[in-house]
Order: sequence, then C-alpha cells, then structure tokens
Amino acid sequence: MIETDAKSDHRAVWKGADELSVLTFSLNGETFAIEAVVVQEILDLLPETSVPGSLPFVGSVINFRGKVIPLADIRIAFGMEAANVTIDSRIVVTELELDGETTLIGIRTDKVHEVTQLSQTASEPPPVIGMRWRTDYIHALVKRGGEFIILPNLQAIFSSQRAVAVRATA
Repeated sequence: MIETDAKSDHRAVWKGADELSVLTFSLNGETFAIEAVVVQEILDLLPETSVPGSLPFVGSVINFRGKVIPLADIRIAFGMEAANVTIDSRIVVTELELDGETTLIGIRTDKVHEVTQLSQTASEPPPVIGMRWRTDYIHALVKRGGEFIILPNLQAIFSSQRAVAVRATA
C-alpha cells in the first residue's frame, strides 16, 4: 500500500465524523479498538471446536446463540505470540460485511476495557516505515494519554486471511 492509500483509508474510518465510538481491548499488551457498532456481544470464553485443516488464524468455531461462528485470533495476523488464557480473556462477537455478505466472527482478546470515544484529531495513519505490522491491517493510530490505540482494519485482515485459505485449498 502506498502512503496516499494509507492516508485516505485513515480518513475513511471516521466516515466524516469528529469522533468514533469504539470498544477497546488488549492483545499482547497493545491496546486495540473496533467500532462499537460492529460489536454484537462480549462473551466469557466458550468451548471451542477445532476445525481440521483450517488455518491457525481461524482454527476453531464456537456456538453463539445456536449459530456456529468462526473464532479468530487476530494476533496471528499481526505476527504476535499466542497468549495464555486468563480470567480476563474474552470473545468479542462482531458482525462484519465481508465480500458483500454479513458475517458473525468471534475475536479472542486478552482483556476488554471499555466503550469510549476517540477523536479524529488525535489520529494518524500508520507510518509507512518502521511498523512491525502490515500497514493495510491498520486504519489509524490514535493518541490518547501517553499511549497509542490501534484501529485495526478488520475487513482487510479477514479478506486477506480468506484469500490465503483459498490459495491453500487450490
């Protein structure tokens, strides 16, 4: 992705608003935030069923209100180490539009923090140089207090992982 694409993507996440309502959570000591409107529910950990032959990114499914939904570990997309389950671990059930289809996906987190507002004026596109993660996986970095909150691009992450799965089975 070239820098102009990152900057336009950075503005697109705000959809013309000055603030964005988000749910914040932790993964391996980093604070992430996803739009509150895509969050369906926050769950304690549930029994998981491994899916033979699946990629590690979405290696299992859970039963969510009678529906079988994939359980994703976006740490893998960001190249992070797997984390041990703790008393604070949660599953955030999201509803995303992927390839024109509304899809429920569970996202495993280390800890869910709060629903809060982030300001567009405190946000920046991810730097092109020096990032340890793919810049297309990040909408923006938002400065709050003394830390940065990462707004991941879930559509890019899940679309990319889906493409990897299709290539693996071809």
